[in-house]
Amino acid sequence: MFFGIADYPAFAAAILIFLLIPGPGNLALVTSTGKGGVRGGLAAGLGIILGDQILLWLAVAGVATVLTTYPTAFAAIQWLGAAYLAWLGWRMLTAKPGAPPVLNIKPRHYLRQAMGITLLNPKAIVFYMAFFPLFVDPAHHQGLLTFAVMALTIAVLGFSYCLVLVTLTHTLAERLRANPLITTALEKLAGIFLIGFGIKLVVSR
Repeated sequence: MFFGIADYPAFAAAILIFLLIPGPGNLALVTSTGKGGVRGGLAAGLGIILGDQILLWLAVAGVATVLTTYPTAFAAIQWLGAAYLAWLGWRMLTAKPGAPPVLNIKPRHYLRQAMGITLLNPKAIVFYMAFFPLFVDPAHHQGLLTFAVMALTIAVLGFSYCLVLVTLTHTLAERLRANPLITTALEKLAGIFLIGFGIKLVVSR
């Protein structure tokens, strides 16, 4: 037990898997690095992290309220959260390959643009509300401290991932251009892991 987090290693592993999922955030990092170099990429990464923190704390407000006021409902949310992760994984596993979204990233203001891209994804709040309860142990929950440790973990892992991706993109730009086969493979792999996490978290209850 780590600050009220039921399975911290699994929580951290899940975050890393989610970071690898191809999407607007990753595309914004690559595009910003291509146009603004390492500084542009890191600025975009910081914007994504800030946007994520805003969305996840909005989700925490809802989760914390249910946890303290309706313990029985919180247990139901944990089951629904596991089902939601499995459903997301199934959709990713069975999705047909498609073209990546086209983002209009302009030179300068990389932080603001990347944060805007993140904040314009309301599904992130729903995802966090389904994700957090799965790793919260009501018996050992430490209030906002538990969620703060979760948020800090996401920020640290997110920054580390951004740093690696930006560095690789800047160093190997020609080799790391959009590759449909790699994107599809990563998406399928992430889908399998999401289904696995959903099943694991239900079975372990």
